[in-house]
Amino acid sequence: MAKKKKKEHRKLKNSVTFNKKKLKNAILSALYEEPGKVVNYKQISSWLGVKDSEGRHLINVVLEELKDDEYLEQISRGRYRLKAKTGTICGVVELQRQGFAYVNSDEVDRPILVSAHNLNNAMDGDKVRVHLYARRKKHDLEGEVTEIVERAKTIFVGTVQMSRNFAFLLPAGKVGFDIFIAKENLNGAKDGQKAIAEITEWPPKARSPFGKITEVLGDTGNNDAEMHAILAEFELPHKFPEKVDLVAEKIPFEIPEEEYKKRRDFREVTTFTIDPADAKDFDDALSLQKLENGNWEVGVHIADVTHYVTPNSIMEDEAQSRATSVYLVDRVVPMLPERLSNGVCSLRPNEDKLCFSAVFELTEEGKVVKQWFGKTVIHSNKRFAYEDAQEIIETGKGELAEEVLKLNDLAKKLRSQRFKNGSIAFERVEIKFNIDENGKPLSVYFKEAKESNQLIEEFMLLANKKVAEFIGKTNGRKKPKTFVYRIHDKPDPDKLESFNSFISRFGYGIQLQSVKTISSSMNNLLDHVKGKKEQNVVETLAIRTMAKAAYSTRNIGHYGLAFDHYTHFTSPIRRYPDMMVHRLLEKYLEDGRSASEQKYEDLCRHSSDMETRAANAERASIKYKQVEFMQDHVGEVYPGVISGITDWGIYVELENKIEGMIPIRELDDDFYIFDEKNYALVGRHKHKKYQLGDEITIQILRTNLEKKQLDFKLADNKEPKDSES
Repeated sequence: MAKKKKKEHRKLKNSVTFNKKKLKNAILSALYEEPGKVVNYKQISSWLGVKDSEGRHLINVVLEELKDDEYLEQISRGRYRLKAKTGTICGVVELQRQGFAYVNSDEVDRPILVSAHNLNNAMDGDKVRVHLYARRKKHDLEGEVTEIVERAKTIFVGTVQMSRNFAFLLPAGKVGFDIFIAKENLNGAKDGQKAIAEITEWPPKARSPFGKITEVLGDTGNNDAEMHAILAEFELPHKFPEKVDLVAEKIPFEIPEEEYKKRRDFREVTTFTIDPADAKDFDDALSLQKLENGNWEVGVHIADVTHYVTPNSIMEDEAQSRATSVYLVDRVVPMLPERLSNGVCSLRPNEDKLCFSAVFELTEEGKVVKQWFGKTVIHSNKRFAYEDAQEIIETGKGELAEEVLKLNDLAKKLRSQRFKNGSIAFERVEIKFNIDENGKPLSVYFKEAKESNQLIEEFMLLANKKVAEFIGKTNGRKKPKTFVYRIHDKPDPDKLESFNSFISRFGYGIQLQSVKTISSSMNNLLDHVKGKKEQNVVETLAIRTMAKAAYSTRNIGHYGLAFDHYTHFTSPIRRYPDMMVHRLLEKYLEDGRSASEQKYEDLCRHSSDMETRAANAERASIKYKQVEFMQDHVGEVYPGVISGITDWGIYVELENKIEGMIPIRELDDDFYIFDEKNYALVGRHKHKKYQLGDEITIQILRTNLEKKQLDFKLADNKEPKDSES
């Protein structure tokens, strides 16, 4: 066992980056050899040869997470043992469009293939127990679902299909079944309407589950019905309960006189907001004044939401449940009712507002020499749109030009230092639609971050970082108090190597020797691909090599930003974790005791989950509008770039950033094989190759709004390259 552990450690060490996924797998693999053994982080560190404090800290975090996920049991403080091993493993179902599924588990090093026949009514996202079959091929793991441990969802949105005496709900998304609805459970739904159904039972021999319609959303094709259907698909609400709205209406705009006396007063200091032109919820404002010693005082003023939303209140429960505002292509579904989000809490111009502020004294070089955190009252002098602030930056003229230009100068210095320290410069272009009053997309345009966006970003990053350091950095061995961090794990080494292999065909490469060389060479790469045809493909793949950021009480730092401590403090109107951070910071500023780690860890997990759902809903709404926009362009020919390769087809991105797919059945000149390693489809007989990043000309074949699907076919392309050339 010792030899195997050393070998495993060498493999990890050679891959440069210890990340959580690799560590979990290494720890479980070692413990499966001695299932009854009780271990602590020191023993694990010794097995894997980890001597640095960062690596040991990560092992501690991983052991806690394996306990939370019920792979390990805690025998006593800091001592763990593998839960009894059976012939099965636990994992999460990832359903494929062809009907089979992969089950992903930390207990094994690759996904387990489960045929449609062996899913035994398991659905996408379900936590299941899988019996592993003996391996038939070296690299394949196959199995059968033996138990559904936890259903991911029981509520589905879809289209009603009526028969004479019953109906089916045809669910949206990756769902391998229809839901049978008895006539008495239709709740007024009519044929072709969008509706929400709840599964009530799934008899063992039945091909479909039984359910009932809980809400009718409206007619298929109606914009509101379709947007509400997207929200329902990801189990996100589209309206507030009436009682929540009633409570919100009673919250006063007026600030009591005694509240002013409790706070630091910034009303006489020049203060302003910079936000998107269509924004109404202004979370943050900046103030600036020159100090007598020649330094600059910058105030980052954040709406004091927790002053109005108190623990154990109906408003708190609603905010906690939603955890985030949702930004669809044509609307915002706020975390807090409009009276709070756009009114009472919003830092609107020419109104006194309550804030929780981070105030910094900076030198001309942008170095922070002093900081202060606390409750304030502000009075914003001006509300800028990003475009207004950008015009001031570019022309040097306009209202409050001196303050805007000075803040921009300081922001550029902060930004430069951040990149020197290893921060990675991911800047994706956003696709936007001009939409008419009925929600129909009229045109497509792109939104790029300019200096005005970066100005705000840098001061928000500074506030988030400094708040996290204030709580998380402690002297000596003293354990920090429980806090909510925004964490970002190191990238998966295998994905990095695969990515490096792919970009080499464009003449690029990243240095994998250390964390620092990865980030600096990644920045060079992102800079070099700007404006090139392969830009979007390279940027998309680069992002896929990265781990997903999440919320946790267990700090492992933020890899992408190269910060050892980072949190979310600056957007409490639209994010629940920021509300948690405000509460904890206020408590600790008053020397309060450390809060319950488990309580806040559970809330962090919920917030991370809701953030993922909201992002998926936003992507689905954009995809819907892309397909809707292209309905008027069927038959037209466009140039594009291959943006994805799968065994079911070729994804192609057009110049307007809209993406569709050439189904593999449309490639009828040969039998094509998916070369996963080289991101290519290769013809078995003629050796034609279609590879990621290739330029290609397509014709719009068909649109399917119901499935949010855009199908292309090959137009008059040049011959694709021969795979042997």
